[in-house]
Amino acid sequence: MSAVEVEHVVTGRADGPVVVLSNSLGATYRMWDAQLAALEERFRVVRYNTRGHGASPVPAGPYTIDDLADDVVALLDRLGVARAHLIGLSLGGMTAMRLAVRNPERVDRLALLCTGAQLTPSSAWTDRADTVRAQGTGAVAEAVVQRWFTPAYLAANPDSRHHHEAMIAATSADGYAGCCEAIAVMDQRDDLATITAPTLAVAGADDPATPPPKLAEIAENVKDGRLLVVEHAAHLANAEQPEIITPALIEHLEQA
Repeated sequence: MSAVEVEHVVTGRADGPVVVLSNSLGATYRMWDAQLAALEERFRVVRYNTRGHGASPVPAGPYTIDDLADDVVALLDRLGVARAHLIGLSLGGMTAMRLAVRNPERVDRLALLCTGAQLTPSSAWTDRADTVRAQGTGAVAEAVVQRWFTPAYLAANPDSRHHHEAMIAATSADGYAGCCEAIAVMDQRDDLATITAPTLAVAGADDPATPPPKLAEIAENVKDGRLLVVEHAAHLANAEQPEIITPALIEHLEQA
C-alpha cells in the first residue's frame, strides 16, 4: 500500500454517520465551507487534503488514482471508521469512485460532483503538469478559477475569485503535477458497472471541465445512480450553488 498520512480534520456529531469530503485538484478542504454547517448538524464530517495539497505530504510523483484511494483507506483505518459516505468533487470524485470499486465494504453512499470516469485528452493533463513544475501553480490559477465558476459569479464575487486563485497558487507544484498525472492515465469507465453504492451524480450545467454528459455517464452505468444537473453552476458547483446542492447531498445521504 502506497498510502501517506494526509492532513485531516474531524467535526460535527461524534455519534453521527461518517461522511468524508474529498477535494478537487488545486483546492483544500476549505472548498467545502458552504456545506459544512449543515453537514455537521447531522454527520461526523471528515475533511482531508489530498496528497500534495494543503499540509498533506508531497511524495514524489507521478501518482495514480489508486494511490489517492489508498490514502483515504488509511485515513479511515486511523480514525477507526469501518464504513463511510463519500462526497468527492472532480479529482475527489475520481478518488471516491475508485474506492467504491475497490473497497465497496468501506463505502455506504456516494455523491460525485463535477467529475468524470475518464478525462481526455491525457496530453492536456501532462502538459499542465509540465507547466506547474516549470512555473509554479500560480501560473495556472487564474485560468483554472475561470473554469471553476461562471462568468456572472466571478463578476459578482471578486473576493471569492481572489480567494480561490490564492488557494490554487498555494498548492505544491509537485503535488499538483503528480495529481495531474494521475488524471492523465485514469480510465474508470469499465468499472462503473461494479459500483453498488447508491450514487448521486451532480453536474454543473455550465461546467466546461466535466460537462453534464460526464456525470450522466456515471449515473447511467453504476448500479443505482441518479443525475442532478444544477443550472448557473460551473466546475466548483458546490460553492456556486450551495442552496441547491447542500440539501440534495443531505437528502441523498439520509436515505441510508
